[in-house]
Amino acid sequence: MPPPPFFFTVLLLLSTAAATTTSKTVTLPPTPSPTSSPTPTKPSPTPTKPSPTPTKPSPTPTAPSPTPTKPSPTPTAPSPSSTPTKPSPTPTAPSPSSSSSSSSSSSPSTLDPKQLRALQSLNIPTSKDPCQSKNNATLVCDSSKPFRHLLSLSLANCSPNDVALSFTALKSLSSLHSLSFLNCPISPIRFPSELSSSLRSFTCVHSLKTLTGLWLSHFHNLTDLTVSATPVSTSGSYVILGNMKKLKSITISHANLTGYITKHLNLNLTHIDFSGNKLRGKIPNSITLLEGLDFLNLSSNALVGEIPTSFGDLISLQNLSLASNSLSGSIPTSMSAIPGLVHIDLSSNQLNGTIPRFISEMKDLKYLNLANNDFQGVMPFNGSFIKRLTVFKVGGNSNLCYNHSVLSSKLKLGIAPCDKHGLPMSPPASKADSSADDNSSDSDYDESSGDDSSGKSEHHHGPSKVVLGVAIGLSSIVFLIVFLVLLSKWCG
Repeated sequence: MPPPPFFFTVLLLLSTAAATTTSKTVTLPPTPSPTSSPTPTKPSPTPTKPSPTPTKPSPTPTAPSPTPTKPSPTPTAPSPSSTPTKPSPTPTAPSPSSSSSSSSSSSPSTLDPKQLRALQSLNIPTSKDPCQSKNNATLVCDSSKPFRHLLSLSLANCSPNDVALSFTALKSLSSLHSLSFLNCPISPIRFPSELSSSLRSFTCVHSLKTLTGLWLSHFHNLTDLTVSATPVSTSGSYVILGNMKKLKSITISHANLTGYITKHLNLNLTHIDFSGNKLRGKIPNSITLLEGLDFLNLSSNALVGEIPTSFGDLISLQNLSLASNSLSGSIPTSMSAIPGLVHIDLSSNQLNGTIPRFISEMKDLKYLNLANNDFQGVMPFNGSFIKRLTVFKVGGNSNLCYNHSVLSSKLKLGIAPCDKHGLPMSPPASKADSSADDNSSDSDYDESSGDDSSGKSEHHHGPSKVVLGVAIGLSSIVFLIVFLVLLSKWCG
């Protein structure tokens, strides 16, 4: 009976060998999980054996990536101490390098630290790039390096709780060339001399509560000054403009400005607006020396006297408004030499004389207001001229009339038509004169409204009504006599 034990011995050896081989193949994969350093060397031989790899699909997809050995242990051994420390430096490390490189290549240099602190002290919002519009502040900077500097600052819709002016902060902003306050009723302060000298443009619209002429005069290098809807306390415009030798545009409107218009104006001025003040006296002749002036608005003041006869020397003038003053005299004929007039407003004055015909020859004219004056005579404009205007007003001139053979009465001009003598016809007289004039006069009124025709019929049939009344009275008397005669016969 020796064969069976020998056979069983062989079988036992074969089974143990198979067990050891299978145990080796099974124990190989778990070994990389506890040890992180040998894992990169182990998984490389494992994919060469095709038999075990299909049984373990997890290591196969992680092997081709450059960092698979680090995250691969995470599903099997979720130790939080190693996994977050490895991936966290990888995203954070490249981000600052990439941002710094992009910022250095694309974004401009930062704002000057002194100016940045000055903006913050003024409660002006700042950001990574303060040279952009933020809330109620608009900032413009240059491109100097290593630090940028402010060139323009505009504050809008602010209050004393939002912005507080500081002398120290404004001194740090001495690089400013333009400064604007729009609807910011905050208290003004004395500006540093450095900032006053550097400014080229200053705008104050309904802001800074109140100003003085002496305060404004410190901006002696300005080329553009705008103050509107802000009271200015001064005894004349010369206090403000006397030292501004570079000024090109001046607007002080609705500022309660008193005194006279200064005779000493900078010859470089192209824009003058003193409207809505209390200026008195005459328009100075020196204003006609401004050959580059293209905008002049002196409306709503207390100016008197005549328009200067040399007004035509303003050859660059395009917009003219002298409305709502007490000017007298006639429109100077020299204005015919101004070729580019677009806007003329002489309304609400005491101007007299005839309206010059050369106005109808101004090809660029779009706005003409001559209302509420004392102009007289025949208006020298035809229908084609009036139609090409955007605004045309001549009403309120009681001695002015229009030629009804040239203009239709349907036009609402606010003035009466002319009679044959060139005088305005009053409404009753116009109806009587229309019947007494020749037949051509009647044809001119064919386009008039029904009221005019009814008026004419009343004048034609006026005498016949009297005759009819007399006839009715006589007939009634005759009838009464006949009735009495018949009654007496009947009774007798």
